[in-house]
Amino acid sequence: MKRYTLALDLVDDPILIAEYEKYHEKIREEIAKSITDSGITAMEIYRIGNRLFMIMETEDEFSFEKKSEMDANNPKVQEWENLMWKYQQALPMAKSNEKWVLMKQIFKL
Repeated sequence: MKRYTLALDLVDDPILIAEYEKYHEKIREEIAKSITDSGITAMEIYRIGNRLFMIMETEDEFSFEKKSEMDANNPKVQEWENLMWKYQQALPMAKSNEKWVLMKQIFKL
């Protein structure tokens, strides 16, 4: 098992943040399937203010490259991602067209 942590910001608007959270109360079935089909075994998202923090646990064989390729070839995932951009904004250090940014672990007990 591998664990990854990622961060992303939401547009700092209480109405949009509430809408975003509503979408995540029960995500679309085809989106959940695309997540698990890619090798992600568990995913949690936390929010403080407009900052999001994601924890992903994956199978050892998981790769972000394979996940990106699968997503690019899935019209339902593309529809979901386009919808989510209404609510999300890239972190200042994100690369062009990058949403979630991989975080560096700096401490572990």
